[in-house]
Amino acid sequence: MPGWVLDRRSGSVGTPPPSFSRADAEDSGRARTGGGMGWTAWERVTGDGLEFDEIVYERKRHEELGGGIARVTISKPDKYNAMTLRTVDQMFRAFYHANHDPSLGVIVVAGTGKHFGVGGDVEWERWGLREAFYFRYPHNRLIRTSRKPVIAQVQGYCLGGHNHMAYCCDFTIAADDAVFGQAGPKVSSPADGFFVPYLANVVGAKKAREMWMLCRRYKADQALEMGLVNQVVPRDDLEAAVDRWCEEMLRLSPGCLEILKASFDQMMDGYAEMGVISSTMYPDWFDLPEGREGGAAFTEKRKARFWEIREHEAEARRRMQEEWERKK
Repeated sequence: MPGWVLDRRSGSVGTPPPSFSRADAEDSGRARTGGGMGWTAWERVTGDGLEFDEIVYERKRHEELGGGIARVTISKPDKYNAMTLRTVDQMFRAFYHANHDPSLGVIVVAGTGKHFGVGGDVEWERWGLREAFYFRYPHNRLIRTSRKPVIAQVQGYCLGGHNHMAYCCDFTIAADDAVFGQAGPKVSSPADGFFVPYLANVVGAKKAREMWMLCRRYKADQALEMGLVNQVVPRDDLEAAVDRWCEEMLRLSPGCLEILKASFDQMMDGYAEMGVISSTMYPDWFDLPEGREGGAAFTEKRKARFWEIREHEAEARRRMQEEWERKK
């Protein structure tokens, strides 16, 4: 299916989805998560185009405040929630629906199981990433083009694509067992686009290069210290902590929050344009021996032979130079 484009600056596209009203909560008889006028239980969102097998899309309503929140959960725990183009397609559809539901004020991004996620599925990246990135879209555009504030709810590993998705979110709440990092150079999977330089605005230029170019990992307390996350809480309190942040926003003008988000995201908009040139180079990388080696080594559980490949390339260049000299 074609990719969804979410434009936070325009109004609703087509017919808005049905809103989530007080009557919906009362008529369904769902149990509340706390005493008094608090949150209703999560409700799975269904409808045309909302049948998903790699994500869970649900919503709940705060009965005292009146507004609701959506949660988009990547649900592939057997693969540590590793993403493919199919995962991102389904996320786009859920985000599109949530952005055009006037009863929702915040979108939460989460991961099923022990870990938030480990980025792209390396086996799929070996064969499918070229087409996905050249002709489609990076998943971070979900966050950049969302009209509504987005919170990343992070536990366990938050690596690769999940890490830069989390730091592109408006807020990141982490469990105390969270681990953050990038691993692209380890598996010959470079990255391009606005989300690479944008990290410098989050943690500073030196730390950003350290994370991307050295593939170091950072525990939750380190992430908090460098400004990568907003709050660290015990694992058992993670969902409740995210609810509290959502409650704070639901007490405010949703329209004002959308305008403020758009204003902050203008910085990413500028980076996005700068990434256009590099994105045309990125797909060709996977046709090169070095580009293929990292993924192959990962799936074959062996050490990558990057420098052997470079030596072969250097030898080939020497032979070409000698041949050229003979023909002069």
